[in-house]
Amino acid sequence: MLDSMRRCSCRGTCFWLAPCRCSSLRWQHMDSKRQRHPFQRQGRAISASITFTSSHFPQYDYDDMVAAQHELLDKGLGVNHLRLILGTSMGCMHSWVWGETYPDFMDALMPLACLPVQIAGRNRIWRKMIIEGIRQDPEWKRGEYTTEPRAALQISADFLLIAGSAPLVMQKNVPTRDEADKYLDGYMKRVTTDLDANNFLYAVSASRNYDPSPDLHKITAPVMFINSGDDFINPPELGIAEREIKKVKNGRFVLLPVSNQTHGHGTHTDAAVWQQYLKELLEQTQAKR
Repeated sequence: MLDSMRRCSCRGTCFWLAPCRCSSLRWQHMDSKRQRHPFQRQGRAISASITFTSSHFPQYDYDDMVAAQHELLDKGLGVNHLRLILGTSMGCMHSWVWGETYPDFMDALMPLACLPVQIAGRNRIWRKMIIEGIRQDPEWKRGEYTTEPRAALQISADFLLIAGSAPLVMQKNVPTRDEADKYLDGYMKRVTTDLDANNFLYAVSASRNYDPSPDLHKITAPVMFINSGDDFINPPELGIAEREIKKVKNGRFVLLPVSNQTHGHGTHTDAAVWQQYLKELLEQTQAKR
């Protein structure tokens, strides 16, 4: 089984279907301060990083990234079929693109923590705020900075915290003003140490063309689609997941209720919360192999 949630040497959990080199985009696993995963969760997730340090690098999108992953597997590794594609957050969105673009390439799909529609509403607004916040920082210097732009990192880390947090968990963990302030100080120091402004800018901007909704009917593999009820980025009250999953021929959507086990968007990497659904999906698709 080759999935999108793999453990790398730097102990992070990350999307890792294109970890090295291919002819479309050049990727390299890095463990230096400069090159870090564009979507770091609490400063821990390190993965394949684009090896660039300026804004001259082409503006890629999710279609480009999935094409690079497919080329690596097919031409680079000689892999022509996957047992499962499991993707979280950005990897969740990649899963939908995979299912539509290469419908016969996998036995099953398990997207966690996203929505299969165009990035719009509040989800687009906070991303656009990050993009403009980075670009408008004078220290960013059109991406040609030699030291990390302070304000750009600040706004990036601010939104990472808000988008990835959950109110019940945070109220429990930091129940007083002083504890909240202390937590924020520690979080900012930890995350900004590992954050790169260009990497984060490119990663956030890559979602601009994402919109799998019109082609969901092309997905033929069984889909187990999971979100959590306390996800700031993908709020359940929108009703989008329930609507869109009806377009998938063999799709099921599960909304994990808010509980002591869920913790917002980051619930996607806590397998104990959703492992039963992964087991069901694997058992269901095993019978058809």
